[in-house]
Amino acid sequence: MRLVRLLCLLLAVSAATVLWPAAASADVLLPPRGKVFHGGTGGYTGGQIDAFGRRSGRAPAVYQFFFTPPWRTAVERDLNWEENLLAVAASRGARPMLHLSTARGGSGGSVVTPGQIARGAGDRYLLALNAMLARFGQPAYLRVMAEMNNFNNPYSAFGGSGRARSRGHSPRSFRAAWRRIALIVRGGEVAGIDRRLGRMGLPGIATPATELPRPRVALMWVPFCAGLPHRRGNGPGAYWPGGRYVDWVGTDFFANSPNFPCLGRFYRDRRWRSKPFVFGEWALWGREDPRFVRRLYRWVASHRRARMVVYNQGALLKPLLALRPRSARELRRQLRSRRYSAR
Repeated sequence: MRLVRLLCLLLAVSAATVLWPAAASADVLLPPRGKVFHGGTGGYTGGQIDAFGRRSGRAPAVYQFFFTPPWRTAVERDLNWEENLLAVAASRGARPMLHLSTARGGSGGSVVTPGQIARGAGDRYLLALNAMLARFGQPAYLRVMAEMNNFNNPYSAFGGSGRARSRGHSPRSFRAAWRRIALIVRGGEVAGIDRRLGRMGLPGIATPATELPRPRVALMWVPFCAGLPHRRGNGPGAYWPGGRYVDWVGTDFFANSPNFPCLGRFYRDRRWRSKPFVFGEWALWGREDPRFVRRLYRWVASHRRARMVVYNQGALLKPLLALRPRSARELRRQLRSRRYSAR
């Protein structure tokens, strides 16, 4: 009887060994144990990263760049610019974070819908991005279509009136697009990726390659903690693509709407409460608010899964989001903690 139990245990361990890699195929790229990454956004040059480090009191461990990629093509000029951003961040000792939008010119209408991405319209770009990140060879973060439940973004399922946009913008289309992006960017055997896409009713990848490189990349899923507009079907959970396709979960949090109860409910949601937590963007909103800075960092200190906090000055350094003097002093005081010393 003991022999039977032993054989059953060995079979269970063997099955777990076979199944585990499929569910945890990505490197989460956490900071060192007990540390929280301090990050910034704003500008596209090494000098602007240095300036943020001086203003915040600590050189950033992560630096974020916003852009809308070509999606339907792999234009060399665009790809060279994106590859340069990876090098710019690395030259300052920061891990790059790329935010991929679909907004024309960064703030206009949609250049491609989530439904089109799900069906392969963005594959040429995604394959080029996979190769680019592999060449880079260092850790990088990918924040794809963040605030997807915010009507101001063209990839959201709803407009400002609460009316649903097209089927290609639906939460279901968003989930399918996210899964396709994750599978291609993470890389691996093409036949295996195609099988998983096929099970979702999606076409395979049009590539002669049999294997895609496996870059050191982690995907960050970052909605608002409540939908804007706040209506049924536009909550964050509607856009959740599933844990095996997401490495970090987080939200964006601004001083004009410091809804800490909403933040707490979102953080505790059972669907993603095993994931490390990121503030993909946090910022002031047109005025001094050192109290908000203090409250936010107290929250981070008391929530052990909070492992990255990224200040957003605006891609082109918006005055509305500027880190003002008294608030900057409070941030510098918070960042003196050894908790934020990871680079």
